[in-house]
Amino acid sequence: MLFFLHLYDKLPLPFFLSNAMQTLQNELIAKFSAHFGREPEIVSYAPGRIEVLGNHTDYNEGYVLSAAINYGTFFAVSKRADNEVHLLAGDLMEEVAFDVRQPIAEKESMWANYVKGCLAGLSSVKAPQFGFDAAFLGNIPLGSGLSSSAALETCATLAIARLFDITLPKLEIAKIGQKAEHTFAGVKCGLLDQVSSIYGEENALVLSDFRSFDIKPIAFPEDVCFLMCNTHAKHALVDGAYNERRESCEIAARFFATVLDHPVSALRDVSWNEWLRFRDSMDDRIARRAAHPIGEDTRVLEGIDCLRSGDAASFGKLMFDSHESSRVYFENSCPELDTVVNAAKSIPGILGARLSGGGFGGSAVVLVNKRDAETAAEAIRNAYAHQYGSPCDTRIISCSQGAHLVKA
Repeated sequence: MLFFLHLYDKLPLPFFLSNAMQTLQNELIAKFSAHFGREPEIVSYAPGRIEVLGNHTDYNEGYVLSAAINYGTFFAVSKRADNEVHLLAGDLMEEVAFDVRQPIAEKESMWANYVKGCLAGLSSVKAPQFGFDAAFLGNIPLGSGLSSSAALETCATLAIARLFDITLPKLEIAKIGQKAEHTFAGVKCGLLDQVSSIYGEENALVLSDFRSFDIKPIAFPEDVCFLMCNTHAKHALVDGAYNERRESCEIAARFFATVLDHPVSALRDVSWNEWLRFRDSMDDRIARRAAHPIGEDTRVLEGIDCLRSGDAASFGKLMFDSHESSRVYFENSCPELDTVVNAAKSIPGILGARLSGGGFGGSAVVLVNKRDAETAAEAIRNAYAHQYGSPCDTRIISCSQGAHLVKA
């Protein structure tokens, strides 16, 4: 089924936005108006995401359970009479200007590359006939592993597409954001972040099959919620760590294609028993890298059964297992994330915890009974402060509506 970006045009604003998000939207419109001397014609919104199970499985054609969250980014835009683009980062109040027909990657104001990449993707669909003024503002903590970049790409693509009168399915919007990451930001990411941002639903996780691109909601139990625990540890995927993990998985898939008696085009096609059988025939590092997404696919499928049967405790155990696999096999955790997860194992009310996203820093996501959320968050902050001298940030996360236009 195709979902088009005109879907949300006539839904009332309160359906989508909390008071905090309405305030953020108003702040962006005020900054846009003060900077450009007029109100924006179009405003879009896209949320960040948490990855709940299925770490680094998207580019291995596997399964992921994720959720759009109640933090995100707004993008405002208006047509210009010339061919210039004036792009304002609302938090920095820094502007970048360029020709709409030549979106070239920036070397200094690199934040602009995410929008430029999306403009380039849309320009391949329909050549722009005019320039525009644009500004964006969000409340996703940068470097937190909650995919502020995908939120920016998604809301930028939605707004600019409407300005240029381009109608695209949701999946194509996600792919434009992914290509922007590849070609303008230098990160060979999968589609997880963009898909989560645009397909999110309230009170549901997003189940994505990254082979068939069958994407559907999975109801989430009402008596549990997530905590986001931002460690502020370094989270920079452009340094090559992400790309190395992806390359290792591709090498492993090619190896399994030569030794298994069935077709293998990605690690999705390799079972855990097959990995056990052939792991000693592989380079140790490549074998360990492959173990993680292979195991994650199994955990996602088991997790779906847990959710459908209302077994949140077993689902939480899968989250703990997932983090251990990240730590041992994929080596994309870090001491700060491990501190949060280890503390979570002994705090009453917490059912599971793991790193969220690419790893190497950023945030852990914790599954907790709603009635215990506040006390559990305080306990995690205290445990982190005991280890590092200051607490990590914690926020209660709700599964939220995906990207949409709020003014068009």
